[in-house]
Amino acid sequence: MSDEVLFLAHRMPFPPDRGDKIRSSHILRHLASLGPVHVATFAEGEADLAQEPVLAGLAASHCLVRRGKPLALAGAEALLRGQPVSLTAFHDPRVAAYVAKVLAERPIAAIYVFSGQMGQYVPADFPGRVLLDFVDVDSAKFDAYAASGHGPRAWIDGREGRLLRAEELRLSRRADCILFVSDEEAALFASRLPAAERGDHDVLALRNGIDSAGFDPAAVKPEPRLNSLPAPRLIFTGQMDYAPNIAAATRVIENLMPLIRARLPEASFHVVGRNPPAALKALDGRNGSRVWGEVPDVRPWLAGADIALVPLEIARGVQNKVLEAMAMTLPVVLTGGAATGIGAQHGEHFLVADEDQGLVDAIAALAADPAMAGRLGQQARRFVVNQLGWAATLAPLAGLLAPVAGGQRHAA
Repeated sequence: MSDEVLFLAHRMPFPPDRGDKIRSSHILRHLASLGPVHVATFAEGEADLAQEPVLAGLAASHCLVRRGKPLALAGAEALLRGQPVSLTAFHDPRVAAYVAKVLAERPIAAIYVFSGQMGQYVPADFPGRVLLDFVDVDSAKFDAYAASGHGPRAWIDGREGRLLRAEELRLSRRADCILFVSDEEAALFASRLPAAERGDHDVLALRNGIDSAGFDPAAVKPEPRLNSLPAPRLIFTGQMDYAPNIAAATRVIENLMPLIRARLPEASFHVVGRNPPAALKALDGRNGSRVWGEVPDVRPWLAGADIALVPLEIARGVQNKVLEAMAMTLPVVLTGGAATGIGAQHGEHFLVADEDQGLVDAIAALAADPAMAGRLGQQARRFVVNQLGWAATLAPLAGLLAPVAGGQRHAA
């Protein structure tokens, strides 16, 4: 492919230090290897802005805007416009102006939209290909929040889910190809389309990959603060201001760890990831648990742990934290939701349980049988190395960007 592409992302892809940024950074690098790419994206802090030279080195041109709109203002705009907050929070005239300029001046053959928030910048009259990477079904996530919530927060989440679903439908009618991180997410999205339209949309899975050379236990030394503790050392990693991650870590500390320590008195649990909220930090030290916050490199912490415990109750898409732990040969105990989309097998590559007691039993079984734990970890690494390298998972992109002879696009 030598045609030029416009890449729209709701977060600066660099540094690739959280799940969506890991995906977007690899997709952007892959697109840049195929031809010139122009990028419009948002920075959320100084770390993002510091990576602008990396972006400039990949992109033919770029627009990096510091996103500073307060949530209250985005909420007020959303109410006035009848839109989801997810859209108004990412509405910026500077990005719109850049998109218009690039489309007017460059031979853009395709627009790759990373995350539904950025679909608002695709003109209705753009004649090229539109690839819409929702990653996962955001509206379903907010529906789940609303169903499990109470009071005003449940109303807010319910409104967001309802309006996002309408926006997802609008964008699906605009796009030539709709992408999700897993077959399960793609099927969920298709099931939420109007029955009369379900055969009209090209809904596909573009799976996440893993940098198995970087996430290799032979390449890093274990974190001493973790490695010096008695076994078993359990670990949970991720962006810790993300509600499902907060809920999972809290579940372990408050519910699972007392049960685990009743059987394994020296067990400890370690939460590693940036921006833990005050309520989670307040649990540091409880029931053998530590909340470490942000670390420069998560790999030494994975190398120093014995088991990755990922009891997500609301999980959308493929969990990078699971792929990273598997690549590091850690045996993983996780819920069915956290296992979705990976394609690995319970009992062969990880252990799956949804109830508290099942998770505790799995941890105890691994602690009692180090040979089984080691075998599970080695099989997990072989699986991700062989099946989930980024080059393999992103190979379909060139074909998806190519024009389809006689293809029809739905009107916006």
